[in-house]
Amino acid sequence: MLTRRSKAGEIPVVNDVGDELPARSGRWSVVRVCWSSPVNALGTLLVVVVLIDALFGQVIAPYSPTVPNYNAIFSAPSLQHLFGTDEVGRDIFSRILCGARIALEVAVVVVGIGAGVGTVIGLIAGYFGGWVDEFLMRMTDVFLALPPLVLAIAIAAMLQPSLSHTMLALTVLWWPWYVRLIRGQVLSLREREYIEAARAVGVSPLGVMSRHLLPNTLAPLLVQISLDFGFAILAASSLSFIGLGVQQPSPDWGLMIADAQANIKSVWWAGAFPGFAIIFAVLGFNLFGDVLNDMLDLTHAT
Repeated sequence: MLTRRSKAGEIPVVNDVGDELPARSGRWSVVRVCWSSPVNALGTLLVVVVLIDALFGQVIAPYSPTVPNYNAIFSAPSLQHLFGTDEVGRDIFSRILCGARIALEVAVVVVGIGAGVGTVIGLIAGYFGGWVDEFLMRMTDVFLALPPLVLAIAIAAMLQPSLSHTMLALTVLWWPWYVRLIRGQVLSLREREYIEAARAVGVSPLGVMSRHLLPNTLAPLLVQISLDFGFAILAASSLSFIGLGVQQPSPDWGLMIADAQANIKSVWWAGAFPGFAIIFAVLGFNLFGDVLNDMLDLTHAT
């Protein structure tokens, strides 16, 4: 390595070319994790497809997802309509593509707010302990004691069915799981030497939680978020299926299955393809949780 003289002695000079090689190697290692096994490759591929559909579905869709075509009611899958049409002649392929945006929007809002609220409460409960921990965890236990989907149905039923109310109903039941996860991580970290050292030098509780505890809980937090994306999509589709979620004419996957159930035997494609979309999205995010876990392990190792 090159050096130069200074008042403090010899200081290493970073070789630009050599310095970039480890970084590039690390980035390529992360990419290789995504394709290191058929399972990882499948999870990565499915998540990428869902993201592309959510971002560009309305551009890719060959037909309008909401405008009826009464001349093509219940058309079977063909080159003109790849996945067939529904009860009012709307192209199912186009509705599935555009429905990915609704599914991902629900997942981002529900999991994002749930993870944020749960992380803050978990940090406070785990760090302070005592009566603070007792109060926050008993409040959390109340929500955990209620059946999650039943609670979401009850909240959605009290409100007018809509996308925003679906997200609200799911958010109310999502945060307690993150409280448990983060609190458990904080309890195992708060007595470590570097936490005690931070307290000894006068770092505030907020500083300890934000600078030392939170970064060390990110690995399990990010993996759980990836897994919950799929579960949030499934829960939102369930509410739409029973009529308490997204309403017509929005291209929601659960709503599409609900509309198709009356003719499911004769018009199988109307419910099968939206069902496959839900399966692939949930499967993709679940498998990608393992990919993300491998990436984080590799990052810590390097």
